[in-house]
Amino acid sequence: MAEPIHITRALTIDPSEIEESFVRGSGPGGQNVNKVASAVQLRFNLRENTSLPEAMKRRVAALAGSRLTKDGTIVITANAHRDQPLNRAEALERLVALLRAGVHPPKPRIATRPTLASKKRRLEKKTSRSSIKRLRSRPADTD
Repeated sequence: MAEPIHITRALTIDPSEIEESFVRGSGPGGQNVNKVASAVQLRFNLRENTSLPEAMKRRVAALAGSRLTKDGTIVITANAHRDQPLNRAEALERLVALLRAGVHPPKPRIATRPTLASKKRRLEKKTSRSSIKRLRSRPADTD
């Protein structure tokens, strides 16, 4: 039996939940690309997974974006390397990185007000920029 894949110290996923298929890649490799299925398409069903908390699943789904299908499966394609084992390792690393990114909830942004000094600097820059642009224009007729 394969070892579980560690996301954090407390969270692991079972390798049997990951499905890999091999397709022909479009990267470097010359004629080898046309003959060998070295690209990896990794599928992980996020919706059916039971080892991840629901809040984390929602965050990962948001982070996955277009890599998430309608039925809740994350699809990662790796074809940067010429050989299959390197592509497999890269796809798995990208999945683990995505899951690790969704572990912690994002820190809420605290709205702050600009300082008086920053307001003054902004207005001074606007004034100097305005004078530069004024000097670029055609001189007015003084007839």
